[in-house]
Amino acid sequence: MRTTIGWQSVDGTVALQRATIERRDLRSDDVAVRVDYCGVCHSDLHLLSGMMPHYKNAAGIVPGHEFTGTVTAVGAEVTRLAPGDRVAVGTLVDSCGACSMCLVGQENFCLERPTSTYGSPDRVDGTITKGAYSREYVLREKFAYPLPAGLDPAGAAPLMCAGITMWEPLRAAGTGVGSRVAVAGLGGLGHLGVKLAAALGAEVTVLSRTPAKADDARKLGAVDLLVTTDDAQLARAASSFDLILDTISGPHDLSPLLRLLTLDGTLSVLGFPMQTPVNLMELTFGRRKLSSSGTGGTRHTAELLSFAAEHGITADIELLPSAQIHQALDRLARGDVRYRFVLDLADLD
Repeated sequence: MRTTIGWQSVDGTVALQRATIERRDLRSDDVAVRVDYCGVCHSDLHLLSGMMPHYKNAAGIVPGHEFTGTVTAVGAEVTRLAPGDRVAVGTLVDSCGACSMCLVGQENFCLERPTSTYGSPDRVDGTITKGAYSREYVLREKFAYPLPAGLDPAGAAPLMCAGITMWEPLRAAGTGVGSRVAVAGLGGLGHLGVKLAAALGAEVTVLSRTPAKADDARKLGAVDLLVTTDDAQLARAASSFDLILDTISGPHDLSPLLRLLTLDGTLSVLGFPMQTPVNLMELTFGRRKLSSSGTGGTRHTAELLSFAAEHGITADIELLPSAQIHQALDRLARGDVRYRFVLDLADLD
């Protein structure tokens, strides 16, 4: 076994402790990656706070599933990557590779369940994967993506979860010039949704409870901000949008958002609130569609990285040494971040 240093939940809470983490010896198709930068995702906080019911507790978990780093070693059958290459890694590190979803590059929907970057049983030895709040990660070459030149590695790390979570529904909806897209919530997910939709040529509106984010919304590429606590604004915007990217993580009524959709418009719920009440009549009127999506497969992830490099898109981040992870989680819980925390793991050396 290999060992590295990381931040681990020992007692199933957000009180992470610096600990020695075991990594497997390289298999023939593995690469070892020195983790340089790792984003702090709201789902990390959800898991550590006991809000993800498929985890009984977070004891032993090392979070972190959107990172960039440098290849340090490769297995005997690796051909695409070499030591010294910069790479990006996201929420998935394996899948069955043979089901209908995997065969079309949608490993995120693997019918045999994909292997997540942390908290999943390894497909070979059954050990539980440990995430990238650590200095080294070992994974299959297939799920490590070359990081395009010109993309800042710290700002690019959140593309691997927040970015791809926005990209897949945008692509599924055929977003392009002439599309009218709204983004509900201007946080880690939402700000990348605005950037990506605008770069695709869409007319983008931010949906927010407060007008205070209007300037930020326009700087990110939106043409307008609609205040969702203003009934008059909501009424004027009825039946306006082809696609709404709903990034709100807390429980909320979907009906006001559904009423903003045009004929055959789609509401894509991406913030994964635990409770999402739906009035089916809101779908019936206007033949509206309700959808969701989770992270992304290899095809769209590679496509996203290429698009981001072409358009100079990275996340707006606050970079912190990894020793400040507790401050990051606390501030994230309070919504005190613009727009994504990224950990610099160099302080683990």
